[in-house]
Amino acid sequence: MGCLGNLLWFFCGGFISGISWLFAGVLWCITIVGIPVGLQCFKFASLSFFPFGKEVKYGGGAGSLLLNIIWIIVSGLPLALESVLIGAVLCATIIGIPFGIQQFKLAKLALMPFGSEVY
Repeated sequence: MGCLGNLLWFFCGGFISGISWLFAGVLWCITIVGIPVGLQCFKFASLSFFPFGKEVKYGGGAGSLLLNIIWIIVSGLPLALESVLIGAVLCATIIGIPFGIQQFKLAKLALMPFGSEVY
């Protein structure tokens, strides 16, 4: 199911989400200070392209909290809103509900990417 789910996901909203994460990563990597943030964006772009069969574990400390606050102000809200809108559209049909739920998970990740790990 994971391979088929990922393939369907890629064409039903995963491509748009992944490109958005890649674009955010490129913009962060333009500055030398933003390279660690950009690398995190690239990691989550791969998750956004193919999320089925992967799990996200949240954690972190004070440094992660500070980076998450900066992230929300600069890049997190647009990515989260995009995922919520795509998820709402996907949940309009019964078949799209699992894909919409994945988009809502990505919206949560877009608000708190630092301190989280992908397994």
